[in-house]
Amino acid sequence: MDLASSGESEDWGPFGQPLFDDPSSRALARVGVLDVGSNSVRMVVFDGAARSPAYFFNEKVMAGLGAGMADTGRLNEQGRERALAAIKRFQLLAETMGIAPLTAVATAAVREAEDGPEFREDVLRETGLRLWVIDGEEEARLSAQGVLLGWPGAEGLVCDIGGSSMELAELTGGKVGKCISTKLGPQRLMTVKGGKKSRKAAIQSGVRELVKTMDRDCKRLFLVGGSWRAIARIDMDRLGYPLTVLHEYRMSRKALYRTIDHIQDTPIEELRARTGIGESRMALVPIAAQVLKELLRELKPGDIAISGYGIREGMLYQHMPQNIRDRDPLIEACRFAEKKDARIPGFGRRLYDFVNPLFTARNAPDARLIKAACLLHDVSWRAHPDYRHEVCFDEVTRANLGGMTHRERIFLGVALLHRYKNSRDGSRFTPLFELIDDDTLRWAEILGKAMRFGAMLTASEDQAMGELRCFAKKQRLELRLAPGTRDLFGEVAEARLTALAGALGAADVVVKGR
Repeated sequence: MDLASSGESEDWGPFGQPLFDDPSSRALARVGVLDVGSNSVRMVVFDGAARSPAYFFNEKVMAGLGAGMADTGRLNEQGRERALAAIKRFQLLAETMGIAPLTAVATAAVREAEDGPEFREDVLRETGLRLWVIDGEEEARLSAQGVLLGWPGAEGLVCDIGGSSMELAELTGGKVGKCISTKLGPQRLMTVKGGKKSRKAAIQSGVRELVKTMDRDCKRLFLVGGSWRAIARIDMDRLGYPLTVLHEYRMSRKALYRTIDHIQDTPIEELRARTGIGESRMALVPIAAQVLKELLRELKPGDIAISGYGIREGMLYQHMPQNIRDRDPLIEACRFAEKKDARIPGFGRRLYDFVNPLFTARNAPDARLIKAACLLHDVSWRAHPDYRHEVCFDEVTRANLGGMTHRERIFLGVALLHRYKNSRDGSRFTPLFELIDDDTLRWAEILGKAMRFGAMLTASEDQAMGELRCFAKKQRLELRLAPGTRDLFGEVAEARLTALAGALGAADVVVKGR
């Protein structure tokens, strides 16, 4: 039976009842957003679990609407043509997908250009799409809401850099506070008169004025925008970082200073060849790096995190009722994946109850990570048996999931790898294993082998799978079988239980209720 829609008022534990079948969530099942920026035009269609949506469609065109606008006061002529062509394409795609009309916003370039209203009229006439121009503070607020989509309860400053502007927003206790917009976009800064020296002075004075109005006690700086992501990509390349997922990538000030110097000292073409960053984006990176250097000097953030979520995700967040906003994005996404892809949807919850008693030690992983792993333990069954362990690891470490750090991604990946394979020796993922410490790696192996054993009991006749207990001081693992599981405990199940005992360091295995 589908517990999510059964109407039973039972206790769903610390994670609450799934929400993706609720009418307010179904209304967000597929949402199309168009973002017309100073440098790019992008259409995103969100699909899936409303709290942590997947990207059903994601395409951008580097139109360059704001190129040269600081000199002319008008939108770039070629940029207008490219942007309008992109918007026509995106509107047609939206109609084909059945999600028209798109929610469409324009930012600094269209907002400030003298022919901005004329461009909006062209868009309306050619596509029937109404382009809403948002002011700088609203742009900052939406970017901050995008960060909240991935980090509920986030604290710190959000900095969103576009082509013609840069925004800052305060986050306190998961709420958006003060918002401010500046003209420190790299596309605009390229046109500053007087060469590099004048540009540097403009950046320094602009950043200094900006931070005067914001909270200087910046524990964490969230970076939003393509230029920041490009700098993070270069940082990864410089350090040889093995997980090339930008969302939640963390950097220290010291490392970033070195990367900024590396950008200034390395030919652009060499950086492009090493990272795959596009030509239009790379042209802005050296100036964006100068802006970032001044921000770091003035704000002195304790931690810097890249956010893959920004204005577009903030627009989706805007539509969410509070009961969805309050949910854990990781758990909701895993629940949706289980319902969509698992062979026995709902078993993940029972598996969690079964294995959780093994994780009572003070250094055990968070309950939410154990829950996420149990929900995902069977979603990759379609893969070839010889490669399921690799598919599991790849999918969870590279998925568009919010609400977890890179280390947590690796933890879940290792746990799911061991769900399908006892040993990880000789794995092609070994460089990634080194991102977590040995103790965390051990807990991931224990969780994977516990799920590997628990999966043998999916056909139990009742809701109870039995009881697992580990007595660390006695080095004993004890299994008490429920009546409906006795006939399921065969040779393979016994071998998997023995492997679990080995991971736990238990020399004695006791099975009761056979």
